[in-house]
Amino acid sequence: MAVSSLSLSLASTTLPNRLNVSPSTSTPRPTVLCSHNVITCSRDTTDNEERNSKRRPLLLGLGALALSLLPASSLLAEEIPANYAAFVDKSDGYSYYYPSDWREFDFRGHDSAFKDRYLQLQNVRVSFIPTDKSDIHDMGPIEEVIYNLVTHVYSTPTQVADIFDMRERTIDGKNYYTFEYTLTSPNFSRAAFASVAVANGRYYTLIVGANERRWRRVRNKLKVVADSFKVLDI
Repeated sequence: MAVSSLSLSLASTTLPNRLNVSPSTSTPRPTVLCSHNVITCSRDTTDNEERNSKRRPLLLGLGALALSLLPASSLLAEEIPANYAAFVDKSDGYSYYYPSDWREFDFRGHDSAFKDRYLQLQNVRVSFIPTDKSDIHDMGPIEEVIYNLVTHVYSTPTQVADIFDMRERTIDGKNYYTFEYTLTSPNFSRAAFASVAVANGRYYTLIVGANERRWRRVRNKLKVVADSFKVLDI
């Protein structure tokens, strides 16, 4: 099915028409504030093993953090939504909100991750890989980039991928592709939002999702996470 049939406006409350993608035949590639608090992370980037170990971020008050982050941040110019916390990684150059009752965990191959304390499949994680590109537009048109991600990176040959409405957003001069998708296996289905961007010589990916059976209940909550993702200059 032609990718160009995808709508470019993101639905807010109900699932839009979908693009059904047949299972990929190629081998999948590896990818790649409670309301007044911010978690920050600064690390020695020369130690790769330490970078991959579980983080021990420092919980700081918003007022104290503002002095160390300015001017890096429109994040601090906004009021963090109620029942969310903010994660800011100044060393690796990105930030996002996550539900304040979620807990940090070690997700292999990812730089940061948080999950629901009771529902582990309800989680958010961020990863990045090196790139010589300087903007997400350099990766290709939005339809092409997202189709390739879902069919060749996120899914396996046994999964059926459904890509929903996608959109582009620009914040502080940086561009992002954000979209919704599901991956259905014979015994399991997962739905998610993804937001991708290019900055600092890196191709960043944030994915936040849940079991598809719970998706209608948590979709709007997780959409806040996807839309909050920002890359910072480092």
